[in-house]
Amino acid sequence: MSELLAHTGTIAAIATAVVPQQGSVGIVRVSGDHAIAIAQTLFSAPGKQVWSSHRILYGYIRQPQTKQIVDEALLLIMKAPRSFTREDVVEFHCHGGIMAVQQVLQLCLENGARLAQPGEFTLRAFLNGRLDLTQAESIADLVGAKSPQAAQTALAGLQGKLAHPIRQLRAQCLDILAEIEARIDFEEDLPPLDEQRIISEIDQVTLEITKLLATKDKGELLRTGLKVAIVGRPNVGKSSLLNAWSQSDRAIVTDLPGTTRDVVESQLVVGGIPVQVLDTAGIRETVDQVEKIGVERSRRAASAADLVLLTIDASAGWTDADQEIYEQVKHRPVILVINKIDLLETSSQITQKSLNKRTTETQRTQRSRDGEGVFYDEVFREEDDQFIRKVVKTAAAQNQGIDGLETAILEIVQAGKVQAADMDLAINQRQAAALTKAKIDLEQVQKTIIEQLPLDFWTIDLRGAIYALGEITGEEVTESVLDRIFSRFCIGK
Repeated sequence: MSELLAHTGTIAAIATAVVPQQGSVGIVRVSGDHAIAIAQTLFSAPGKQVWSSHRILYGYIRQPQTKQIVDEALLLIMKAPRSFTREDVVEFHCHGGIMAVQQVLQLCLENGARLAQPGEFTLRAFLNGRLDLTQAESIADLVGAKSPQAAQTALAGLQGKLAHPIRQLRAQCLDILAEIEARIDFEEDLPPLDEQRIISEIDQVTLEITKLLATKDKGELLRTGLKVAIVGRPNVGKSSLLNAWSQSDRAIVTDLPGTTRDVVESQLVVGGIPVQVLDTAGIRETVDQVEKIGVERSRRAASAADLVLLTIDASAGWTDADQEIYEQVKHRPVILVINKIDLLETSSQITQKSLNKRTTETQRTQRSRDGEGVFYDEVFREEDDQFIRKVVKTAAAQNQGIDGLETAILEIVQAGKVQAADMDLAINQRQAAALTKAKIDLEQVQKTIIEQLPLDFWTIDLRGAIYALGEITGEEVTESVLDRIFSRFCIGK
């Protein structure tokens, strides 16, 4: 980021995705003192079109020396300070694809601009007072949003709904600091401080910080999504479940066990939460080398998943193989999916009597010898109850039970105090770290007051809390903080 702060001048970058044969429009953005001069050098606007701010011109982009036409385009002019960066900005709206935008960018670089660093347009918007840091981070979240709810939360941050409460808390701390410092400088002229009132005011600030910290998990959930692994032995209907859930034919479905040899992925949205669903190879002992690799990948996928859908065949019941898989995945939150219920004679063959009912190893072995599967409600020990969070019945081949599965997932999410909807704001990891630092400092201030230490000691941690809150919005900022934030942006943002 020191490079970004050291470099000035006019910057240029492609502001839209560059994909062959995709997109009808590609945008090259230029910002800085020479932006308009570069546009006047490259762009030819026929007729009597007026070159004024916030006007769109039609014309041609030409090679300055040869006057050869590079593209037919539109030119958008935004003069400072009425632009995203609060500098002079021009945008060439070219034809999409690869060649047109690449050629136009190269012409801009040859005529006075330099290539922008990642996030440099947004960095300039921040440095020029157009945005605070929470709004800048919200732009990145909005661009990368994986669900409508994630986009809405990012938009709320862009509108300042996070910055406003942070600034209020910082202002309260500054008021407390001013009152304490006034007593240090003019102790004889002012009445003594009301220590209990100061402690109470700090309590109020700490409570609000705690409320903001409670949004971290749901913010991470919206940004990164939920990783769900469908696991089970071969031919229990895992691929059918993925296909029914995603309403597509992502996975091959046959009656032959072991059809799925690798992890098949699908992206879904459940209750506003992005969900990455992984259909894994059936877990079993095998001599097939390819299937062995698939089984090992399945185990790794289950270990890395936020939630495991342990799928069993209702017509077979709970088998020793299911028990072995369960032992491998029970360290993760588990939903038991009883699939193929359409193959049962009556739905009463599977009932959730109790997850705690005991069955001895001898009984399970005897049932296995008799060719009968032990049903799930007969095998779980009392200590296992914490692992099986929900039980869902499905007939994936008939598209039955998917709504119940999604409801179970959302209930688990909400049980973890992560709300799936109505999230007005949500903090990220950097903001959470700063809020945690502020909270610890404020608690230390209260401890200092209770221990009757001199007023000078009160101000040390109070200043630390004020600095931490200022880091969130950018009132207090270092190059390393800016580096962490803006290096994650794309070049043209």
